[in-house]
Amino acid sequence: MLAAVLEDLGRLVLKELPEPEIDDDSALLRVEATSICGSDIRIFRHGNPRVRPPAILGHEAAGTVVKVGKNVTRVKEGDRVAIGADVPCGNCKWCRNGLVNNCSINYAVGYQIPGAFAEYMVMPKLLLQGPVTPISDRLSFAEAALAEPLACAINGFELVNLSLGKTVVIIGLGPIGCMMIDLARLMGATKVIGVQRSPGRMAIARQYGADVYIDARHEDVVARCLEETGGEGPDVVITAAASVEAHEQAVAMVAHRGYVNFFGGLPKTARPLQILSNTIHYKECFITGSHGSTPRQHEMAVALLEKKQVRVEPLITHHFPLTAIERGFAVMEGREGMKVIIHNQEKG
Repeated sequence: MLAAVLEDLGRLVLKELPEPEIDDDSALLRVEATSICGSDIRIFRHGNPRVRPPAILGHEAAGTVVKVGKNVTRVKEGDRVAIGADVPCGNCKWCRNGLVNNCSINYAVGYQIPGAFAEYMVMPKLLLQGPVTPISDRLSFAEAALAEPLACAINGFELVNLSLGKTVVIIGLGPIGCMMIDLARLMGATKVIGVQRSPGRMAIARQYGADVYIDARHEDVVARCLEETGGEGPDVVITAAASVEAHEQAVAMVAHRGYVNFFGGLPKTARPLQILSNTIHYKECFITGSHGSTPRQHEMAVALLEKKQVRVEPLITHHFPLTAIERGFAVMEGREGMKVIIHNQEKG
């Protein structure tokens, strides 16, 4: 099979490898579509302690089951499935209580488990016990691959107790930020404010119909958000951007008793966050973080995509065959579009 192998930092090599073997407790997935995630780029450039080259990355994926071990009952040959990233160990207290994205071992597809930038990937027993969700013919494989980031958005919104009548600010209108506009509406938000710097991404984000769009290049983000909320501040602020400034703005603007979710992680080179603790003290606001998702949330994401309640088609701006994955990485790293889909079975 053809696979893109990370051999070293900044070195991704296309190789012909033997088709992987499965055991009695695993299944083989014919990967049809894999979306490039920002974390794939970070691993490509800077590495990760859980990724040991040579390694196959890729965790936002969907495909068709082509082989199953004799003990496997979760899937059968011919099933169309989407996979999530966070894989439960099944033994630690977090996994036993359903919080697998907080697993003590922190297994993940494309990290310790060989990922989806290949024509085929093994779904081991651990993965089959976790985020493997059937998809219907109504959903394309490319759309289904985006269930993984949507599940992460669901996790973030659940942690801020989003409910009817709330005002939500989303800082960063990349792919997940745009999904969050639709998701906020579904969860009851009555006013959604989007903040973005890039004109190209802002143009795509406008298709999602937020109530207010703020250009962070030319406007005072905190002042505008306070103005749009009658001086009270938004009930919920999500930082879907890898920006220290966004985190600081979120705390500065959030309403009393409001919630801030630090959704976008920061690079190791980022400066320390500067927040006056008295701001949190007197506002009685809640600061949360979120990362990854659970199998339950992945199932919810697939259901929302199948019903078109969260739209992802406008976000898919580039398509490449697996043979052109280096070009796909360059497009993603250069922020030339939104979501870049690799079609694993296509030959370029």
